[in-house]
Amino acid sequence: MRIRAGYAITFDSPAPTPMLLMLSVHPSRLGDCLTSPAIRFDPPIPARDYPDRYGNTCTRIVAPPGRLTISADFLIEDSGWPDDYAPDAVQHPVQDLPDEVMVYLLGSRYCDTDKLSNTAWQLFGHTPEGWARVQAIVDYVHNHIRFDYQRADSTRSALDGFNQREGVCRDFAHLAVTFCRCMNIPARYCTGYLGDIGVPAVPDPMDFSAWFEVYLGGRWYTFDARHNKPRIGRIVMARGRDATDVAISTNFGPSLLAGFQVHTDEVI
Repeated sequence: MRIRAGYAITFDSPAPTPMLLMLSVHPSRLGDCLTSPAIRFDPPIPARDYPDRYGNTCTRIVAPPGRLTISADFLIEDSGWPDDYAPDAVQHPVQDLPDEVMVYLLGSRYCDTDKLSNTAWQLFGHTPEGWARVQAIVDYVHNHIRFDYQRADSTRSALDGFNQREGVCRDFAHLAVTFCRCMNIPARYCTGYLGDIGVPAVPDPMDFSAWFEVYLGGRWYTFDARHNKPRIGRIVMARGRDATDVAISTNFGPSLLAGFQVHTDEVI
């Protein structure tokens, strides 16, 4: 299947403002792009890409005074298959984990494992290790947090989400990631495109989505605590410890978000 995806984001800056962007398609999906996913700037400005420590593509710019629109529009080939389902995937003993996944067992800015470890073991210590334990965590988070687009909060941690019981997709992902790490399951936060493909359309404004991946059985598997069902057409942009590592924009100075649109649609 083919998917058309992209965005148009407008900033209004009172002065030249350095920015760090995470808006590129992840390098692992570039081979699937049928048209260029390159970032466009209006007015045109210089931009420079570099790879971060997690393998994401970061873009550095200096937004000029006034309005700057950042956009992309591209076609990408997708398998059309839902997220992999592997109920027999095993959990590795910590001592057997590859070195490169160890960072995904540690606490991070939004995944405050030290504050939720006891809770996690009380809730999930009785569950079978491996896939079943991750699914138990996803089921719990899915039912525990109420999705409310109007209640987004960029400072909300996993503990806050657990206590407040409301939030957006990033809050579902942060809490699930935190519980997994507390249970010695490596988990990483993901952001990207996820349209209403293969499911009934919802009235909420289209936005980038957040989900997470866990390391089981020698590979990474996708889970989604907000939707709690395998989905079709994910297009990953970035992976990291939490939302800090994959923020779509980080502004080093005052800048007002003046416009935001995202589209992700199957091309018939």
